[in-house]
Amino acid sequence: MKSIGTIILAIVLTSNLVAAQDTLYIYKSGTVVTKRAVNDIDSVIFYKALDPAAVVDIDSNLYHSVTIGTQTWMVENLKTTKFKNGTIIPNITDGTIWSNLTTPGYCSYNNYAANKNIYGALYNLYAVNSGMLAPTGWHIPTDAEWTTLENYLIANGYNYDGTKTGNKIAKSLASTIGWSTSTNAGAVGNDLTKNNTSGFAGLPGGCRYGSGMFDGVGGSGCWWRSTENNATNAWGRSLYFGSSNVNNFYSDKQCGYSVRCVRDY
Repeated sequence: MKSIGTIILAIVLTSNLVAAQDTLYIYKSGTVVTKRAVNDIDSVIFYKALDPAAVVDIDSNLYHSVTIGTQTWMVENLKTTKFKNGTIIPNITDGTIWSNLTTPGYCSYNNYAANKNIYGALYNLYAVNSGMLAPTGWHIPTDAEWTTLENYLIANGYNYDGTKTGNKIAKSLASTIGWSTSTNAGAVGNDLTKNNTSGFAGLPGGCRYGSGMFDGVGGSGCWWRSTENNATNAWGRSLYFGSSNVNNFYSDKQCGYSVRCVRDY
């Protein structure tokens, strides 16, 4: 018999109820708040799931999804610390070790674990292109898949000014919170309430350079693609608080960037 104490109320989404290692996930308005052992739960209320397409990774992190055109994308950045086969991805805190890696690694921004909960993890390309990072049924997007996303948004009037030509879709992809402010016309940081019309909800998680230095949280969000440029570089996409366009860049494989996944078809 449990001792008398604080009553714990578990609000569980029926289609997202996950039982793993005797743990139930506690939800509030569709978001994971905490988790407790089954014996600690006093009562459970079941109600209709807000997101039946949600997916859980091997670390039990919950990700929601959004369909944009013909593609379905995760709404959150990856947070997993393990590959889907259970292998642990090394958490590299030392900058010198990070800069010399030629094997998979991840970190939290500024090595502060709470940042991973907010922005997701930063992975080097060796982790990204391991073939084991994305949950089953999902994959790291290619350059062509990012281009498909961008072309759909442009052609369907997601430019900040409603036009259907040119690349002015950054606000439609950026979240409504967390970004530095800007007075530039159509910039991500200019009136955050007008962001995220696509539902992609891109956060300014910053990056970790190949040197091991962190930079950019609050001002930029950078995402790897699985497409490599050459033996030392690979492609990525980024949003910047002072810009209205999605940026196309390539960077050293040792760099740490956020990762979004797209559903397999």
